[in-house]
Amino acid sequence: MSSGGASLVRRAVEAVRRTPRWQRRLVLLTVGAGTLSYACQDNRVLQISDGTGGKKKVVILGTGWAGASFLRNIDTSLYDVHVVSPRNYFMFTPLLPSVTCGTVEARSIVEPIRNIVRKRGGAFRFWEAECYKIDPTSKKIHCKSGDGTNADANGDFVVDYDYLVVTVGARPNTFNTPGVVENCHFLKEVEDAQKIRKSVMKCFERAALPNLTDEERKKNVHFVVIGGGPTGVEFAAELHDFVNEDLAKLYPDVKKYVNISVIEAGDHILTMFDKRITHFAEDKFKRTGIDLKTNFKVVKVSDKTITMSNPATGEIAVPYGLAVWSTGIGTRPMIMDFMKQVGQANRRVLATDEWLRVQGCDNVYALGDCATITQRKVMEDVDAIFRVADKDNSGTLTVKKIKNVLGDIYQRYPQVELYLKTNQMKGFNDLLKDKESEELNIEEFKKALAQVDSQVKMLPATAQVAAQEGAYLADCFNRLNTCEENPEGPLRIRGAGRHRFKPFRYRHLGQFAPLGGEQTAAQLPGDWVHVGHSTQWLWYSVYASKQFSWRTGMLVVTDWGRRFLFGRDSSSL
Repeated sequence: MSSGGASLVRRAVEAVRRTPRWQRRLVLLTVGAGTLSYACQDNRVLQISDGTGGKKKVVILGTGWAGASFLRNIDTSLYDVHVVSPRNYFMFTPLLPSVTCGTVEARSIVEPIRNIVRKRGGAFRFWEAECYKIDPTSKKIHCKSGDGTNADANGDFVVDYDYLVVTVGARPNTFNTPGVVENCHFLKEVEDAQKIRKSVMKCFERAALPNLTDEERKKNVHFVVIGGGPTGVEFAAELHDFVNEDLAKLYPDVKKYVNISVIEAGDHILTMFDKRITHFAEDKFKRTGIDLKTNFKVVKVSDKTITMSNPATGEIAVPYGLAVWSTGIGTRPMIMDFMKQVGQANRRVLATDEWLRVQGCDNVYALGDCATITQRKVMEDVDAIFRVADKDNSGTLTVKKIKNVLGDIYQRYPQVELYLKTNQMKGFNDLLKDKESEELNIEEFKKALAQVDSQVKMLPATAQVAAQEGAYLADCFNRLNTCEENPEGPLRIRGAGRHRFKPFRYRHLGQFAPLGGEQTAAQLPGDWVHVGHSTQWLWYSVYASKQFSWRTGMLVVTDWGRRFLFGRDSSSL
């Protein structure tokens, strides 16, 4: 080495020695981080397989009602919890129709996922990404963030799991109707509600322009709701209140052109409610001027007209300014691909057993709208159940023993208990009116059970069901080791011993249907049905108390108070 080069090295060494220690550490840290970043970028797909202290890794897909409820109740000190979802918040979906008209602000009904677990101990990680493939054989999920985190800038990464909890929900079901996706609004996400709110105001602003004919004004403020379920009915009621209580004062010349239509393919709206509520809602809509079209099926939607058909009138096309599609839910593509892998290709949603385990694979659970519990028939196991009770093979049992058998059936088949408690079956109940000492023919009782079997239906795709499923599964995970040693479930009909856990038991707490004009229909357990202003205040109190945090509860109550005092905001924001 030349003398000039040696002198340069000596000066560099002296400069390093004179540099404070904290600056040298900072340089090393920066270089190390850059090297690690380059190494990660060099891989096409980043694989995340780290664990925490040997704990089992639980991966949750989705942050809806089921996912958030599971996350809220799982003991994060027992598991390494990872959450993957395209949105980093939980959304209180029952108030989405209120967001469309400014009754409640969008941020008042969302709770950041990290807030839910912020004050709890244990390992927790969240990635804002979308899972597009589940590989149950290798126990991995493939995700895409969309932000670009590797060399190809496609944001792909892979996460392995020990337990997978699928709570991705569902997508709107268009029934492959032409033009729906391109021209209709949906009401499943906060973004949907915000788009509807902007579109409503744009329709009014266009109708207020001076160079339009009366027909053009009518078209611009013709609001069409396709679907007579709870979401569609509540949105129509909210929009009617918004127009009559607020926009009529701001657009007095436009008010007379406004028309709100509800199109339902069936005979009635709100068919999942008691008939008394259905008839009241239909009468109220007619009285308040909402155009209710039943037995009409939408066959095509263009950018200017909605074409619908009716057996009596044939096909008719009506112009519209805004259309909201609310006709039910469909399966997400990722779930459809997963169903093919586990042998459920011919089903509409994922099938699980009574413990929410996906049929056809191990350590995968599915909750909420993306799955349904396979309702086992009592008659499949009824002979084995009665063999235990009728030990002497007499063919008869006392009413007391029959009631004991019924209790065993309730424990094994919660859906039977739910059905019998929510429906009055005269023939079944008459069998149990006899004195407990009197004997009852077993075959007659089996016929009554067969009648129940034929009537039991799948659980509804509601927030109430999803939240209860999430809490149930989290409780099972928290007590996994305890129940492994001391099973608490019913005796196995096929095999020895007991099931580890009791099967999921849904408790129906009632349902509401806001109908506008400060009137709400309520159907609560015990065949309690009421419609009126007092029920509206019950709706306020229940929905405020059901918020995921005190923060969102206070925000929602504040929004309601602001609306009472100042009305709804009509700005196009």
